Amino acid sequence: MIPTDFIEKKKIGKEHTSDEIKDFIGAYVSGDVPDYQMAAWLMAVNFQGMTDRETIALVDVMLHSGETIDLSHVKAYKVDKHSTGGVGDKVSLILAPLANAVGCVVPMLSGRSLGHSGGTLDKLESIPNFNPMLPKKEFIRLVEESGLAMGGQTKEVVPADRKMYALRDVTATVKSIPLICGSILSKKIAEGIDGLVLDVKTGNGAFLPEYNQSQKLAKQLKNVGQHFGLNVKAVITDMNQPLGKAVGNWLEVVESIDVLKGGGPADLIEITLHLTAWMVVLSGIEKTFDKAIARLEEAIRLGDAWEKFLMMVTNQGGDTDMVTHPEKYQKAGVITPVNSTENGFIEAIDSYAIGMSALEMGAGRRALTDKIKPEVGFIIEKRIGDTVEKGEPLAIIHAPDKNAWQQAEQQLRKAFRICDHKVVAPPLFYETF
Repeated sequence: MIPTDFIEKKKIGKEHTSDEIKDFIGAYVSGDVPDYQMAAWLMAVNFQGMTDRETIALVDVMLHSGETIDLSHVKAYKVDKHSTGGVGDKVSLILAPLANAVGCVVPMLSGRSLGHSGGTLDKLESIPNFNPMLPKKEFIRLVEESGLAMGGQTKEVVPADRKMYALRDVTATVKSIPLICGSILSKKIAEGIDGLVLDVKTGNGAFLPEYNQSQKLAKQLKNVGQHFGLNVKAVITDMNQPLGKAVGNWLEVVESIDVLKGGGPADLIEITLHLTAWMVVLSGIEKTFDKAIARLEEAIRLGDAWEKFLMMVTNQGGDTDMVTHPEKYQKAGVITPVNSTENGFIEAIDSYAIGMSALEMGAGRRALTDKIKPEVGFIIEKRIGDTVEKGEPLAIIHAPDKNAWQQAEQQLRKAFRICDHKVVAPPLFYETF
């Protein structure tokens, strides 16, 4: 196979064969195809798309680009959840131990920050000494013994996705539906799971802001997942404003701890319970959604979910003293609110702008070599539909220094649109497939 011919074929909109996709992805993983040629193909796919046959072939090739995790000897039903990404979306940190607390077996492989959206691995790594990059044997051992492991792709497991995921982040090819399908499903099937709950975001803070695109992605993820034998439940949820209040890696960990202890913002609690309940139903632990919700609420109330979080942190080497006493954590250099200059109602919030502003302060990456600043980010104090008075804080900025704070202050002020009439907040949930 000549890489330039392969790239040209997709550039002009022709369909690849399964063998062509296999050869090209294989050559990329082995190093025979360089990043710049993969980047060119990713861009061609971004513009031309892929057929269902190509997408299934892509998932299959990525899945078998390295090792997979064999959990067939774990007889319990194995279930996971994946979000397509959003601003302030820390659900996985709460959901995994919560699901485990009621009996779900949760092997979870997650990703890093992608574009304006934070990554679960980066959030986990903000916990001092926490190791999400578990060797395959250790990941399997934790699932066997505890029923819970939260890890990332090692060099051996789905290496094609690991390399392509990082490259998509810095080449503006994040929004392609077939590439999203390939990344999510290859990683999830490699975990050895039986069921998968998908949280597909829609709105201005989602990778696919338009509802019809979010709907198309949800349906394709479900169809392709079922082709590979997964039991899939896809839920379309709102991302027209940040989820919860915290945006930024350690700030989101702290908010997750608050929810696990029975507190936290109402929207974050509701979405987390909703998605986790589907995991409980898929697992057969409860037959109805309402009973699953009640059981999860009890697990939080009794402290079982919090205990499972502490267990997970301990199992993966994390500093439990820091998560039980988060006030000890390193603070950002400047922590100051950005206040409203007028009275009114919050009409809209530009979640994408907030996510990008957090990235610029160091909560995400512009280049593969960028280092995350876990302590920076925002606490969003107002939501769509809220009243606001002049001088009230719209958000609290946790910035590394004064210059970064000033830049973020300007960006956040523009991200909040204030009007003089009451506004109805968008729904949290749209459709379930």
